[in-house]
Amino acid sequence: MRGVIERMGRRLWASLATWPDAAGWAYVAGVGGLTLAGMAAIGFSTGYYAVHPALTAGLPGRLVSVLIAPGLGEEVPFRGLLVPSRQEAPSPWRSLVPVTIVFTLWHVVEVFTVLPAARGAFLRWDFLACAATLGVGCGLVRWRTGSLWPAVGLHWLAVTIWQTWLGGFTL
Repeated sequence: MRGVIERMGRRLWASLATWPDAAGWAYVAGVGGLTLAGMAAIGFSTGYYAVHPALTAGLPGRLVSVLIAPGLGEEVPFRGLLVPSRQEAPSPWRSLVPVTIVFTLWHVVEVFTVLPAARGAFLRWDFLACAATLGVGCGLVRWRTGSLWPAVGLHWLAVTIWQTWLGGFTL
């Protein structure tokens, strides 16, 4: 058990200390774009997403809070600790599938523990499908680049867009 914990600690540290190269950033742009497009397809087709006037009240605080939680708060455990880099695993899928399932179910757990007010939003199947899509995208960029920062940025961007322009707070 101690070996597993030490390996996860080294993995997290390496993911925080690594910055993607140019090819990695190109991969991030492609996967990030596909991830956001997939989430948009799900959200707009079901009515979960709807364009609203920008919610600018409290925007600076929201930008920081979304970076902390869920950005770092979810990416550190789910992608930083649990998703290996390409140097550790030639394919991401063996870890990415179970981690994405747990990440998606975490949003259900949040409703019953720390975010009961999110019940109307987080218990919808389309929200959970968007969360799974985001989880796969964040996991792929973490695996490919070896860095946690692109996953944090993608998560931050997706939640900020949802809360600011797509009605996240009205749900």
